[in-house]
Formats: sequence, C-alpha cells, structure tokens
Amino acid sequence: MTLLLISIFFIFPVVAIAGYQHYKIVKHPAYDADKTLLNYEIIGAGENKLVLLHGLTGSLNYWKRNLESISKTHTLLLIDLLGFGDSPKPQSDYSLLIQLQALELVLNKEGFNDGKTIVAGHSMGAIISLALLQKHPHWFKAGVFIGIPVYKDADEFKRIMSSHSFVDRISTSKFSKYICMIHPIFMSRAFKPDNLTDDVYEDAKKHHWQSYYYSLTEVILKTNLYAIAKKIKDKDVHFIHGEKDTTAPLENALKLSKEFTNAQIITSSEGDHQFFLKEAEFVWNTIQDFSVSDKKLQKTISNEHK
Repeated sequence: MTLLLISIFFIFPVVAIAGYQHYKIVKHPAYDADKTLLNYEIIGAGENKLVLLHGLTGSLNYWKRNLESISKTHTLLLIDLLGFGDSPKPQSDYSLLIQLQALELVLNKEGFNDGKTIVAGHSMGAIISLALLQKHPHWFKAGVFIGIPVYKDADEFKRIMSSHSFVDRISTSKFSKYICMIHPIFMSRAFKPDNLTDDVYEDAKKHHWQSYYYSLTEVILKTNLYAIAKKIKDKDVHFIHGEKDTTAPLENALKLSKEFTNAQIITSSEGDHQFFLKEAEFVWNTIQDFSVSDKKLQKTISNEHK
C-alpha cells in the first residue's frame, strides 16, 4: 500500500513531467546556423561598445542593474545565449562552436564587430567571451572576464562542487540532465540559492536539459582556456573576480591571467560567484575605468605625433 501511494503521488508525476519535458525538446527544430537568431537588446547610446554574455542558466536580464552610468558611456548589447532566456532552444549539442556561430549572427547584424568593441561575460559567458576574442581578435579591442571558471579537468570541478550545497552537487553531477527534465518541480522557491535575486532565479527556469547539460559539459568543462589564451596573449584583457568565489576559485583565474601580457586583475574582497548582483556599480565602474584609460592612452599617443 505504501509503495502504491509513493508511486501515485511521487513517481508517476515525476516521470510524467520528465517525459513531457523530453517530448517538448523532440518537437523543437534542429539548430540552423544561418537562421537561428538569438534574443537580444541594445541599451544606451555611449560611444564605447560593450557586449555582455551571461552565465549558465542566466539571461540578458542578469545585467539590468544600475545601468544609468554605464549606458551613458557605452552602448550595451545584451544577449540571451542559445538555449537560455528567450533565445531559441533548438535540438543541439550546444558546443562552444555553436554558441559562437549563434553570437556571430547578432554581432554582424548590429555592427559590434568593428574592432572598437569590448566583449565581456560572466562565468560561462566569460569562457565564451574569451573564445570570441580569440576567434575574432580584430572584432574586439579588449575582453572582460567576470568570475571566469577555470578548471584543470572535470575531476577538479567535481572536487570543488563537492563542498557546495546538495542542490549544487546534484545540479552539476552526472544526473544533471535528469534533474533538468524535472526542473519545474526542482526549481521551486525552496531551492533558490541565497546569492541569486528573484528575477535571475525565475529566468533560470527557461532552459531545458540539452542547453544546460551540454553547456556544462561541452563549454565549461571541456574548453581549453589556456590554449585559447596563448593565441591572443597580447590582447588587452581584464579579470574581475570575487575573492570568496567558491565556484570559480580566484587562484585558478589568476593563473590563467598570467598567460596574457596585458592583463589587469580587479577583485571584490567580499564577492562570491554572483557578486555582480550586489556590486553592479563596482563592475560598471571598473569597465568604465578600463575603457577610459584606453582612450587616454590613445589620445596621448595621438598628441605625441602632432
């Protein structure tokens, strides 16, 4: 009798929800590199151009904090990555190559490929930003990497996540794809991490298991960041990191930064992996200082040749 009740009230509903989530993905079209246009917004009218890429399960809304100042000095291109937010969620392996292809359509369409743009990203978005900078070094004048996750291999990632909450552990384990299939149940308010705002957590429900699982395994865990960095070691880059980040340890990001000859590192002493949500003004000021110092340098060089 007990087993029957468990099956009726727990197992059957879970299986039904998982089956429905899987069915929805099967009905989605396959990824088309020529026609799949991401969801994006352009904010501000500043003379500096800034592309912003969110992290795993995030959306372009992640960046909509304290925009008054940064939108006066920069024109911001906010993008929902493929499979997240309100962007298309086709059947795909969500590899780094595919994410780059999808972004290239938007960057070309809106003219953020003119060599005067800074590309910036948080967490997984920082990895994709670094890869974009390497693939198209002439499109961007600099890169900004916020809380970039650097791991030696999947085993190091598992060791790091083993000290996190139960939710984090199962969400990043080999069972993550199955957890995603039942995320309408799993991602309730009771499971919301303390360092996420309500709006960010709500947007985190918009992904499906393919976009989450393959982004984690193919982009975050399999991308060789050191190999990418070596190819663009002379580019201007800026690392912004929380000193209390236990998801993407600061020491790993510092090691990666040493691959660059023109790297700047700014840290938040109390910041964790999501410190931007509490310290948006700090991040915007840092990016503005980075941009302004670059302009001052150009002006000085220009004056020397007059």
